[in-house]
Amino acid sequence: MVLTRREIAQIALAGAGALGGHAQSNLPAPASEGVTLRVAEFIVGTHYADLPPDVIALGKKSILDGIGLALAGSVAQSSRIARDYLSSLGVTHGNATVVGSPLKCPARFVAFANGIGMHADDYDDTQLSAAPDRVYGLLTHPTSPCLSAALALAETHGASGRDLMTAYHVGVEVECKIAEAINPRHYQDGFHSTGTCGTFASAAAAMKFAGAGVNACARALGLAASQSAGLRENFGTMTKPFHAGRAAESGIVAADLILRGWTASEQILESPTGFFHAAGGGYDPAALRLGQPWTFASPGVSIKPFPSGSLSHPAMSELLRLIRAHHITAGQVERLDVGTNKNVPTALIHHRPTTSLQAKFSMEFCMAVLLLYGRAGLNEFTDAIVNRPEMQAMIARVRFGVHPEAEKAGYDKMASILDIHLKDGRTISGRADFAKGSPQDPMSYEEVAAKFRDCARFAHWPAAKANDIVEAVRQLEHVGNVRTLTALL
Repeated sequence: MVLTRREIAQIALAGAGALGGHAQSNLPAPASEGVTLRVAEFIVGTHYADLPPDVIALGKKSILDGIGLALAGSVAQSSRIARDYLSSLGVTHGNATVVGSPLKCPARFVAFANGIGMHADDYDDTQLSAAPDRVYGLLTHPTSPCLSAALALAETHGASGRDLMTAYHVGVEVECKIAEAINPRHYQDGFHSTGTCGTFASAAAAMKFAGAGVNACARALGLAASQSAGLRENFGTMTKPFHAGRAAESGIVAADLILRGWTASEQILESPTGFFHAAGGGYDPAALRLGQPWTFASPGVSIKPFPSGSLSHPAMSELLRLIRAHHITAGQVERLDVGTNKNVPTALIHHRPTTSLQAKFSMEFCMAVLLLYGRAGLNEFTDAIVNRPEMQAMIARVRFGVHPEAEKAGYDKMASILDIHLKDGRTISGRADFAKGSPQDPMSYEEVAAKFRDCARFAHWPAAKANDIVEAVRQLEHVGNVRTLTALL
């Protein structure tokens, strides 16, 4: 059955108490002092030599993915509006590149524009949850806010590829561990953690480039926290990628002001009136084990195979497999039932989409587009395709709701159960807990490069430049000046 948004909200609120101790909003403040300072010590004390080889390799895939998405996103209407906005401000004289354009601006504005571009198609990587009481796949898009800031700053400073990777990994790790630590209520009650926690990533990367001390870094986190924002009600609109862009910009603003003597709290994370308690009602101090292990290593970061909300991807991967295995055509399908745990419908909120942005958060569209066309890439998520009569008719044949078996499977996976009811009376069923691109079924560097080239083609980017970018990121530790990379963008 298809649930109403009111019913979904009621289920989610009722379920918050069943997620375990961390989900309660009335927990007393943990007896854990100095958390913000310990995060700052990690930022200051981590160097390129501290990055494990497997983490470096995994990070390169996400960096290449993020750059490709910035190229693809550069042709989105939101990116065009952002560039027009920057031009109207008279800030088009700087040292950093707005990807996919000749525009040069100061780093904070480039981070804003590129963050919007990277997240515009909702095709960017996803942090996975580590604990069973957290909602798998509902944490952050770690690369967009962090890489947008780090790349702009690296170009501004003429930094090396190693410097870029160090700042990027430090920022992503801070972002992901903060997102993992805060009570699940943060996301469930409406915050978009890419916008909230992504601000800390940008601030961490900026302070890493600045070579600042521990106390200054703690204050930068304090100022970043007061700028952290983003609400899930805006999913399916241009404001969702705005969250990533604003987070990228806000972290740089925080660093710039702190380095000029601005003051802010040095206990912003753990204070009873600080980020964890104000935005989540509490946190798990044990989750803040920065680099132990690195999030990229465990539980991992998922690279998206489709430009839609990540919670749709296990069902999409399984449906595509069933279509190919059983040679299913759209005309054969009487009805498709999709069942998940109760957290999935709270993110995939558009049951009858009429725009491409809404379609990205519509399980019904994601199923219908595969049944009709056998593919779901950037070219399929358009307003025109969403509103085709045959598409709207197929969307109406998809029933999406909570399935008891998927609910029982737990929230540390994205169990998706499919029953395809055919007109000849047969039912073809399938189940998937994870999608292609997840750590359980990862993409190789070459597979990410293929996705990158597809994004570049979507932006009508020269193939020669695209190939050079692929090779530059592959050998990023040997790039002496990041400007040789950004020149290709």
